[in-house]
Amino acid sequence: MQSVSSFPWASDCAGEEKRVGTRTVFVGNHPISVTEDYIAQRFCDNRIVSSKYTLWNFLPKNLFEQFRRIANFYFLIIFLVQVTVDTPTSPVTSGLPLFFVITVTAIKQGYEDWLRHRADNEVNKRNVYIIENAKRVRKESEKIKVGDVVEVQADETFPCDLILLSSCTSDGTCYVTTASLDGESNCKTHYAVRDTIALCTAESIDTLRAAIECEQPQPDLYKFVGRISIYSNTLEAVARSLGPENLLLKGATLKNTKKIYGVAVYTGMETKMALNYQGKSQKRSAVEKSINLFLIVYLSILLTKAATCTILKYVWQNIPYNDEPWYNQKTQKERDTLKVLKMFTDFLSFMVLFNFIIPVSMYVTVEMQKFLGSFFISWDKDFYDEEINEGALVNTSDLNEELGQVDYVFTDKTGTLTENSMEFIECCIDGHKYKGVTQETDGLSQTDGPLTYFDKADKNREELFLRALCLCHTVEIKVNDAVDGATESAELTYVASSPDEIALVKGAKKYGFTFLGTQNGHMRIENQRQEIEEYELLHTLNFDSVRRRMSVIVQNQEGGILLFCKGADSAIFPRVHNHDIESTKAHVERTSMDGYRTLCVAFKEIPPDDYKRIDRQLVEAKMALHEREEKLEMIFDDIETNMNLLGATAVEDKLQDQAAETIEALHAAGLKVWVLTGDKMETAKSTCYACRLFQTSTELLELTTKTIDESERKEDRLHELLIEYRKKLLHEFPKSTRSLKKAWTEQQEYGLIIDGSTLSLILNSNHDSSLNNYKSIFVQICMKCTAVLCCRMAPLQKAQIVRMVKNLKGSPITLSIGDGANDVSMILESHVGIGIKGKEGRQASRNSDYSVPKFKHLKKLLLGHGHLYYVRIAHLVQYFFYKNLCFILPQFLYQFFCGFSQQPLYDAAYLTMYNICFTSLPILAYSLLEQHINIDTLTSDPRLYMKISGNAMLQWGPFLYWTFLAAFEGTVFFFGTYFLFQNASLEENAKVYGNWTFGTIVFTILVFTVTLKLALDTRFWTWINHFVIWGSLAFYVFFSFFWGGIIWPFLKQQRMYFVFAQMLSSISTWLAIVLLIFVSLFPEILLIVLKNVRRRSARRNLSCKKASDSLSARPSVRPLLLRTFSDESNML
Repeated sequence: MQSVSSFPWASDCAGEEKRVGTRTVFVGNHPISVTEDYIAQRFCDNRIVSSKYTLWNFLPKNLFEQFRRIANFYFLIIFLVQVTVDTPTSPVTSGLPLFFVITVTAIKQGYEDWLRHRADNEVNKRNVYIIENAKRVRKESEKIKVGDVVEVQADETFPCDLILLSSCTSDGTCYVTTASLDGESNCKTHYAVRDTIALCTAESIDTLRAAIECEQPQPDLYKFVGRISIYSNTLEAVARSLGPENLLLKGATLKNTKKIYGVAVYTGMETKMALNYQGKSQKRSAVEKSINLFLIVYLSILLTKAATCTILKYVWQNIPYNDEPWYNQKTQKERDTLKVLKMFTDFLSFMVLFNFIIPVSMYVTVEMQKFLGSFFISWDKDFYDEEINEGALVNTSDLNEELGQVDYVFTDKTGTLTENSMEFIECCIDGHKYKGVTQETDGLSQTDGPLTYFDKADKNREELFLRALCLCHTVEIKVNDAVDGATESAELTYVASSPDEIALVKGAKKYGFTFLGTQNGHMRIENQRQEIEEYELLHTLNFDSVRRRMSVIVQNQEGGILLFCKGADSAIFPRVHNHDIESTKAHVERTSMDGYRTLCVAFKEIPPDDYKRIDRQLVEAKMALHEREEKLEMIFDDIETNMNLLGATAVEDKLQDQAAETIEALHAAGLKVWVLTGDKMETAKSTCYACRLFQTSTELLELTTKTIDESERKEDRLHELLIEYRKKLLHEFPKSTRSLKKAWTEQQEYGLIIDGSTLSLILNSNHDSSLNNYKSIFVQICMKCTAVLCCRMAPLQKAQIVRMVKNLKGSPITLSIGDGANDVSMILESHVGIGIKGKEGRQASRNSDYSVPKFKHLKKLLLGHGHLYYVRIAHLVQYFFYKNLCFILPQFLYQFFCGFSQQPLYDAAYLTMYNICFTSLPILAYSLLEQHINIDTLTSDPRLYMKISGNAMLQWGPFLYWTFLAAFEGTVFFFGTYFLFQNASLEENAKVYGNWTFGTIVFTILVFTVTLKLALDTRFWTWINHFVIWGSLAFYVFFSFFWGGIIWPFLKQQRMYFVFAQMLSSISTWLAIVLLIFVSLFPEILLIVLKNVRRRSARRNLSCKKASDSLSARPSVRPLLLRTFSDESNML
């Protein structure tokens, strides 16, 4: 890299800062002559590679990844044992299913990677124009190098990350949409530094000699730090700072601008788009954890069976006359073999014989179920929103079933519970109230005429307040979509990234001050006298979530320098010196309690000498490449002091449609809902009442700055409040109460309110006692409250709250839902992240697992789809273990009747086809289509959600039930067949059934029983269910006839020849099969009959209860939650 001394602007602008982690780029790849000691840096090319595999590494790399899965590796070991050791079954029996699973997965992953290759080629081979030697040269996008000057025309996407040099507009601006990066469809304005604005031709671009020093590539789309040094013919450098407003990101699209020139600073896999496509951390569902536990149990069963048979084999052979038969006598070599080695070999052989107890195909079926099942969410018309013309989106199908296991819901307020549709309601200027309404709905708003105002304050203060609203913002004017040249039109369109700012600018217009836009760095407004005022924009002190305010420094036409600042009351009041601010405080508190969003406005005059110092500090900080944000924050903090308070504004953010009903349903389902917001407490509390998070009967416990500041020693006061609240709640909810969900409706409800400052005090407390630890007491209080409101939260604090609940005993399942960039941290932290497709961009939606248009859609997503997905996949998992135990138990029992000789009961073809063909499709169809309760009933009756909470269907109880059921049926299969046919059951040709006929009868009963068991479990029949269930049985019969009806030349032994046809030619065999199937299914049939009787009885009782309730209706604490629900016995 170029040494520091080689750049004359380095020491002047940045002092002694170090340049570790920066890169130097020469515009047009023309090194500056003063940098003779420059060593060229190596940058990556502009190829985008999103694919995982190449033609050469696909096979080894994919196999390595697949065999990292325990089940696949286990079956590979079994296959290798079969190949190397004399085992009772052919290697085909385990090799073919493993090959099928590996092949299907490889084809799926290979196809997905081929699509990525194709997409990469479309981008890499696209033609672009580079400026070389004052000419436009056409090249493929992948051949762009760092330092090349690229020409991009309207509606084209940027091929790499570019620093804007110039555009076809006179002010060097261009409009860009970043919808493909963050989902924001609004046009954003980007700027060229003023020294390169005039370079609008290839010839002039080629004369530019400049060096750019910037940070190394990093993925944050909204951060960029750099500086450009422009050299004149005398080699004197002019340095300008570069920020995100100068950077054009790869993947963004140029709009409303004919042409721009930019220099490539990041290419290929170093662009921000490529860095953002790195995979998120893998989230594991509770079902996956249950599967792993069950696999351990079944592996233990397998090892126990193999060890038992190995021991009993040698015990049996030690009995006189029970040695191996004459045709299987040991050779001398075998006799010389160590007995321990022989026992180990036998153990491995029994492992191979019983290995099908581990369901290898379950993983493929589960993956297919999750992938295909996710489409039902995307296809659900109830999730479609006409306003944005979009529906739900599934970003992570691996967590479908987790939607049915949520314990805690963490929700943002603005844009999630509310519409983020801002209406300017009123303002207060020096205590005088001004009221009017102007609505902003989508960040793009038409202006309208003035409003007659009332209750006038001092004229100068009033005008100063309205000027502040017109100047302190980042709103831009869009005139009839025209960018080049002026357009004569009185209709103005305001564009901004935040709807709040448009509402405030429009509010100022209502009172006679109209913002007309910015031209050549001058902001123009029209005052009440219809005079045009111009202010030079000197500096913008941008808003951030830590400062919670923004400011502008402007110079008026008389030369006076003013600072206008707006922000949250907690960020403004400590920085003003007005003696009389009580009236404004009262206004803020009143409007906050009405549920309005409030902002305070202040200003101060800056003396010229002070401004020179401030300007120098700001320029130096903006030129810094390291810790630029920290340096700017310190300067902002110094500037925004000793201001004069002008007034406050009130903007209404309407509650979303059905938000209250959704929260009520979530409460009824037993979920705890926490609101995490950055708004002030009064506004957030009012919203919580409006959306029924808090009821009128709810007793609120406050842990806020207001309650703690009552004492001089904050920590002592906090400790007192924590102990007091804990005693109150523990008295109300004793420890013996296992289910707080039931207690909520029977006892006094409590809600907790905490703000960010108090939360920091709790989390950073020095009290380390295990009993009196602030965090421990706080958690106990939270667990006893029906609802929690956390206000004044920073994004990091939101994630801390979610992490705190995630780490509680029992590991409750958390869900976070939000719409803005400040919600991304908690969305990523929670088990399930839901993004709202909001008006503040799509960062939350892009980083979420699921994305929905409105908060109300959360109700059906959890109570309907989540419930069904969990029930389906839980049944799928239990059924797989059940049918495999049914399959292998007769094989184990058979060893007691064959001298533990490792003789297989089933033919190799049946061993191979059982999981692949005979029983795979019915359970897949069931797991995709089953609705044991109608989805509309699930959505309308939230209490049904509680029936499956806590991973209820995959606990040890249900697992043992399925295991004992499989053991019972497997025993019936074997011993039923054995006892029915042991007493000279003869065919018509007087031949006794042999080994393979016996095994085929058992296998036939097995296939029909496990398939009909699934038919009995099915409540929602479709033509697909009928097709796969009866089709699978028909295929088994057809295959058996076909397999046994032909002499296959590649088989050494034709042991199944004509077995199936011969077997079914006997009426006694038919009767035995039907009888044993009925006996096996009898417990299930009996259970269904008992459930139907219970259901009818419950319905009669419910009818009587309804009649009784209608005669004597009594008021309740929560009438909306204690309404009559549909019969919960429908779960049966």
